[in-house]
Amino acid sequence: MLTRYCFSEQYQGWRYRTALILYALVILIGDIPGARADIGQYASGVVLHSIGYGVLALILFSGTAGSMLRRAVHAMLMVAAMGALDEFIQSFLPYRHGAVSDWLVDITAAAIVVLPLTFLWPKIVAAALGPIAAREKN
Repeated sequence: MLTRYCFSEQYQGWRYRTALILYALVILIGDIPGARADIGQYASGVVLHSIGYGVLALILFSGTAGSMLRRAVHAMLMVAAMGALDEFIQSFLPYRHGAVSDWLVDITAAAIVVLPLTFLWPKIVAAALGPIAAREKN
């Protein structure tokens, strides 16, 4: 079931909504006073932004319908908008600060994830769902 959820076109909408929910959680948790400082003891801002927005890019890419180019452009634009909104919100919080450099890390992480997916996604899906499709035929 998890493999289907992650790769089947049937669940694209669910994956897209999952990305939006995860983004909302990033915003909410990141805006809790002291939460970012506590997490910062274990991972730098660059690491957190890279992993967080890279994962969002992956889920957005997999949750978008259409050609690989359309998925890539959409995921990149969404991450750019999400990162900008995150930094904008942070600029109003006295215990946080918005930074263009963090936004650039978000976009770079998304590009690092999306670029290979643009070329490899059909093969990844075929490899993941192939055994499931074979089992269903029997």
